[in-house]
Formats: sequence, C-alpha cells, structure tokens
Amino acid sequence: MKNLRYAAFCCLAFLSLGFVASISSLQGIIESFGKYNEKYIQEKVYLHTDKPYYASGDEIWFKAYVLNAKDLNFSPQSNLLYVELLDQKNQLKKRIRIPLAIGTGWGNFSLPDTLKEGNYRIRAYTNWMRNFDPDFYYDHIFKIGNIRTNQMIVETHYTFAPSGSQEQVIANINYKNIEGNPYANKEVVYKIELEGKEISKGKGVTDEQGNLQLKFTQPAAVQKTGLITTSVKISERALVEKFIPVTHTSNEYSLQFFPEGGDLVTDLRSRVGFKILKSDGLGADIKGHVEDESGKPVALLNPKYKGMGAFSLIPESGKKYFGVLKFADGTERKYPLPEAKQEGVVLSLLQKENADSIVIRVMGNKSFVDKSIGKSMNLIAQSGGNLVYSATTKISDQGGFIVKFSLKEFPLGISQITLFNDIFQPIAERLFFVNKDEYLQMNLSGLKNNYKPREKVNITFNANNPQKRNVVGSFSVAVIDETKVPVTEEEEHTMLSEILLNSDLRGNIENPNYYFINQNIAKLEQLDNLLLTQGWRRFKWTDILNQTLPAINYQPEHSLALRGRVKNNKKVVPNASIIAFGAKTSSILQATANENGEFVIDSLVFPDSTKFVIQARSEKGKKFVEIEMDDSAKDQVVPKPQQNDLSVNISSSMLAYLKNSKTQYEELLKYGLTSRTIMLDEVTVIEKKKEMDNSSNLNGAGSADKVLTGQDLENAPTMEFALQGKVPGLIFQDGEAFFMRNMANGEPVQIILDGMYVEPDMLNSINPNDVESVEILKSISYTAIYGSRGSSGVIIINTKRGGGGGFSNTYSPGIISYMPLGLFVAKNFYSPDYEKPEQATPMNDYRSTVYWNPKVITDSTGNARFSFFNTDGKGKYRVVIEGTDLKGHIGRKVIHYNVN
Repeated sequence: MKNLRYAAFCCLAFLSLGFVASISSLQGIIESFGKYNEKYIQEKVYLHTDKPYYASGDEIWFKAYVLNAKDLNFSPQSNLLYVELLDQKNQLKKRIRIPLAIGTGWGNFSLPDTLKEGNYRIRAYTNWMRNFDPDFYYDHIFKIGNIRTNQMIVETHYTFAPSGSQEQVIANINYKNIEGNPYANKEVVYKIELEGKEISKGKGVTDEQGNLQLKFTQPAAVQKTGLITTSVKISERALVEKFIPVTHTSNEYSLQFFPEGGDLVTDLRSRVGFKILKSDGLGADIKGHVEDESGKPVALLNPKYKGMGAFSLIPESGKKYFGVLKFADGTERKYPLPEAKQEGVVLSLLQKENADSIVIRVMGNKSFVDKSIGKSMNLIAQSGGNLVYSATTKISDQGGFIVKFSLKEFPLGISQITLFNDIFQPIAERLFFVNKDEYLQMNLSGLKNNYKPREKVNITFNANNPQKRNVVGSFSVAVIDETKVPVTEEEEHTMLSEILLNSDLRGNIENPNYYFINQNIAKLEQLDNLLLTQGWRRFKWTDILNQTLPAINYQPEHSLALRGRVKNNKKVVPNASIIAFGAKTSSILQATANENGEFVIDSLVFPDSTKFVIQARSEKGKKFVEIEMDDSAKDQVVPKPQQNDLSVNISSSMLAYLKNSKTQYEELLKYGLTSRTIMLDEVTVIEKKKEMDNSSNLNGAGSADKVLTGQDLENAPTMEFALQGKVPGLIFQDGEAFFMRNMANGEPVQIILDGMYVEPDMLNSINPNDVESVEILKSISYTAIYGSRGSSGVIIINTKRGGGGGFSNTYSPGIISYMPLGLFVAKNFYSPDYEKPEQATPMNDYRSTVYWNPKVITDSTGNARFSFFNTDGKGKYRVVIEGTDLKGHIGRKVIHYNVN
C-alpha cells in the first residue's frame, strides 16, 4: 500500500504524462449530457416573504424569483408561476397564478380571521417544472397562529416508554391563555389520528396547572406521523379546538453511514460521513465510536453540527464494523457499517479554505488494479448543467492518480464530480461546494442607527457585482419590527440557502441558512459533511446514458390560454368551430379545432375569476357536441411535507408575535376598522363561520337568508330535488324556482352561477355533485344589492373549483361556462405617510411588517431609493434586501436599526 500511495501522489507532478484532459474519448457522454440539458432546462424558484411566520388576519407578502439553474440568470422559459397555500392536512387552501416579467413577479395571500392555527406550506412552480420531481418546487413550511378566534396557548412535549414489543407514546399537553394563566379543570375531548386513520378518542380533564396527558401505543419498529385534535370546553358556551402534530411515534435513533465516493473498499482509506437522527428526523449530537467485530475501537463519532460528521477508516478484508452510540442514560446501541467491497476504487476530495483549486484522489485496491490495468478511467465535473471539466487516463500498476484543477470556471454553489469506468458506468461520485466571492455586494446609505417612532427613514441602496461594478438588478425589501417578530437567523430559508443549497439536494436540510452566516473554516467543514450525507437530486447519470428520460407532458407557459377538445360520444370532432365570450370583456374569441378535436386560444390576458361562455359546433354546424377544457393547474398529487420541518408547538413558539397581533386587533376594533363578529368572549371563539372560498355573493360569502353546503345536496339527482323542502317559501314550477310571495307576478328567482346570471330554466342543468354551496337571498336586505334582477329573490350557486383550478359547467349541448385560473392582481402594501396630517391618526400603529417593496430596481449606477415611516413600536427593526442582477449574481443583505 505504501508504494501505491507514493506512486499516486507522485503522479501529480507528472500529470501531463499520465492523466490528460480530453474530450475525444468522452465525446459520447459529453454529447448526451449536452442534449439532456438543452432539452430539459431546469428552473429554480425562490419566494422572498416579508416574515418567517404569520397569524390569522395577516397578509403574506412575497416576491418570486424564477431562475435558470444553469447560470442563475432570469429564466426565459416561463412567464407564469403557480403559488399555492396548503394547510396542515395537506389540503389546498388557495392557488394563484402570477405573471412573470424578466423572471420576477409578486403577490400576496390574505389569511382569513377564521384560519386555523397550524403548520402551513407555500409551494411555487412553473408549468414546465411539473415534468420533473416535485422536490424541485419551492416548498416551504411555516407557522400560522390564531389569536383572533381564541387566545389559547398550547405547548406539547412527547415522551416514550417501552411496552413489550410496543412503544407507548405520551403526549404531555399544557393549556393556558396568552397571559400565562392555566386552563384548570377543563373538560377536553380528543381524537388521535395516525397516517389519516383514527386510532384513539376519548375525554379528559386538565389539572390545576392546565396539563393533560394522553397515551397511545404503537409498534416500536414502525414510525408514523399524525395529528391530535383536542376540543377544550372553557365555559358553558365556549369550546376551543386545537390541532397538535404527531411528528414521530418512537424514541428510536438512527445512525447512517455515507462513504465518500459511494463505497468502502478493502485496504483503502476512506472518509466516511455519518448522520445521527432522532425519530422525528432531526439531527442528534450524540457521541460514540466505530469498532470492529472484536470490539476494538477504530474511529470516533463526533458530530460537528445537527448529528453530522465524518471519520476515516481503512477496512480490512473479512471484517465487519459497527457504529456505537452512547446515550445519556448509559445505554449503548450498535449500528452496522456497509460492508466493504473486495475490489473497487475510492474517490476522495481535498478542498482547502479560500483555495482556488481542488484535488481529486482516485485509488484502486490491488484486486481492482490487477483486473483493470490498461483500461480507461474518466472524470466529469459539472455544476447546474454546465460541464466544467472532463478528463481521461489509463489504469496503471501504480493503482491510482491525483488530479488538481482550478475552480475558476466553476460557478458558485454545488458541483458534482463523477468517475466513470471504461464502459462509462458511474462508479464513484462526490458533491462539493464552491464557495467564492461571487455574491452581489449591497450597501445602504442614509440609514441611521437610531430613530423615533413614526420618523421617516430614507435609504439609498447600491448594488455591485463581484468585480465592484454597479449593476442593474431586481430586488425586494422587507422591514419588520424584530421585537414583535423574533427571528432565528440560522433557521431562515433565504435566497442563498434555497438557490445554492436546498434546490439541489434531496431531503430536508435543518437550518439551511446556518451555512451562509458568519462563514468560517468550521462551517465550511460542516457544509462538506452535509454534502457527504445528502443526495444529489437533479438527475442520474445512468438515466442520461440509458436515455431513460422524463416525458414532456407540460409545456412552458408564455401566456394565458383556453385549451380544450371537442368530442361527441367520446369520439373527437375534427375542425370544430369554437367561440368564447368573456364575462368581463366585450371581446369574442374564435378558434378552429385540429383533426384531433383540440383547440387553443392563446396570448390572452385576464384577471382571476374571469368567466367564459364557450360554444362549439361541428364542421357541419351541429351543436350536439361535448367540450372538455384542459386545466393545467388541477388534479396534482401533493407530496406529504417533511415531518422534521413541522413545529409541534405553534402558539407557544410565537408568543411575542401573537401578543402583538392581539394588541393590534384590539386597536383595530377600537377604531371600527375590523369586526368582532367572530369573537364572543374575551378569550374564545364559539361560532364557526362556514368557509366559502368560492362564493360570488355580492353581500359577502355566507351573507344570506339560507346557506346550503355540498353535503346538503348529496345524492340529489337534480338541483330542484336538492332544494325542495329545504328553503321555506321556495317552490318549483316547470323547472323554475319561485318564492310564493312572487307567484302572482310570475317572476322566477334569479339564478347566479359562479357570478354569472343564467336563465331560470337552467337550474336543473346544473349537476348537484359539482356544487360547493348554495346561498338563498329572499329578504330585501340581501337582494337590494342586485337591483331589479333580485326583486324576486336570488339563488347563488357556487361550484367546486379545487381552491384555484379552472371549473367548467355544461349549460346545454355545445355550450359550457368555464372559469380558468387567471392572473392574480396583487394588493399594494399600505405604507402610511405620517407627514400628511390626515394620516397622522391617534390610532396606535402596531404593524409588525413596517415596509414591504417587491419592486426595487437599481438603475445604471447601481442605485435605488426608497423610504417609509416607522410604526409606534420601539425596539430593534430589521431590514432584509434580496435580489439578483441580469448576470446570474444573487445577494442578500440584513441590517438593523433602533427605534426608541
């Protein structure tokens, strides 16, 4: 072994003789790689939000950046972006479609007062990205608290105890109000669900400190997740419902090993990454050692961050090795290492801090070398789809080689180096992070260290590229009162951590921003440990070489379009004529179907909730045809969230924020700027308003004499049958609805379908199974807003639209109504001007987001200016600026100032 190692290191001095960079022998793989990246352009999406967490009644403000993964420039591939809000049960609450201009767009989600507390997700993706793994989407979990409907703070801690072959899970739950007073001796009804199935339910009573203990058992070897629902009766007329995530059902630890390059090989030194995880998927900093089968220690397990670390090992032939963890209670547990291969190669990488090059060392053991002398070995290094380095050599009896190459051509971020054998099978692989000074440099001037409440803040912002030149760029600015919104910087998901790290690695990364703040040699080592233990996920070399490539089912979207097909008894109707009428426009759109009955009307611009009536006729003018509309946003499978990214204790972990939310809410009530209809007691909510996201009621959703849900209409063959007997005074004659008081004048009730006025006799053409809710308006207080059309009463029918996809409904043969997902029109962030007397109101300004601006554009001198006024809050304010230039450089700047 000494001779082999010596020869390998000496090889570095004679690199030009033994290992020559070339593409001739690699031409096939290089061409395949080039074709793949030309056809399968990869996009990265990042959303900059104003805050890390929210409360009901808030606005979520965001700016979207859609970048080309190859050069981090603005993606020209897509002009539309889908952004979704999902709840803790993985159900879609809202989907919007925002327009992109030079790869950027912005929007907001308005969180209703009645939104339940929990872990929520924002997903964002383009239509083109749907061709690939949803892991590529922007997918971020965050917390939403609710202090407007109740003021209960819940804190839960799980403990575990063995029970034979089972594991007993003990949930210790504490209930108190926002002032810290316990809900003592209160009746609690609970339900426990695991993997969507109810496993236990019952009742309990809190003790004097507001504590309740729930227990259930599960097989120790089976890890499950779920939800505990508790309803606390805090008074005779007050019941508060809380949802508590179950992120794991055992106290088991796992120890995983990741040999550098891929395999352990006998008689060769390998660096081995390891990861120690708790059963909830979070890293555990537990120490231990590695021993051989005789119990002799051979290496130490000393995790550096979040359970990750590395050690060196030379495995001997025939021996087995084990990792041994030592727990706090004195117990130990063994975990087997992967068996070493009897023949093979080890690829290792040496990268020094601030070095402008890396060293790759490839060694084969004697068994491998004896069988492989004269065969070629090939190296390829790529980053973001850019082939940066390729080389080839022949295996000699020296056993290996070392190659050193410059990082000058490597972009900032994760790179991948792969070793191929003589038949171009990948046999070793390594990820590494190129950390160079390629970030945008951002400077703020005009910002003072100290301000007064409501004082104006004027900021001049300058952006430079790494060459210190001024740049034109697109940026977003968020200013928050950090006293009200405490931030743990290492836990944040930032432009740097998302674009440079999360978007290229498989699995969840704990505290991704940790690796980008106050960087030093220790953090770079920890980042390298992360790359040893997390998998690459953009593509597999074997798929490229074997041409097993993803099918292209979704095309890039450059504009809105109406797409569909015309059929008759499931047979296509070629050359059909199509006419579409927009409800909010006077335009008439026309198209002709192709030979497959497919039609497209594109290059459209219309806002969300725009309704179309679409008519189709066969080539011979016959109307008995069916129209099927394509909805690119519907029917997606949403993967479950990573459980180790969920927060069990929502309200207690954001207590400062919720206290301010309560104060702000009470101030709005004081000045009549919000309603108290949902808060009946000082601390609780009793009544729940029916959530009607799709209502077109001009009075407001649910403001009606009678509201029926889809459940009320179940199993009804027609709408007449569904409504018969459910609404006092409503009768039907010849398929039309009348209120008895209006029978004399013969005027039927006005039917409104998804906001469109339709003929009264069309009621029974609506399928009850497609209806989400029905709102009945008969009193003048509700019908007045509809003028003469509402004089005989109104029935508002709201159809199911899946939270943001298009919806169509057939009126009569050859005619449908269709409401596609249009362009979202973002609200403007309200920023008061306290220099104007009319805005200098006595109402206290308790806003936590002081300023939000997604449209900061630097000019040719690299400068942009913006200004805002502080709120009444005193303490530390936080300014965050993120953005990118037109050359693929990204940047982030965080700065603080005080208000006192």
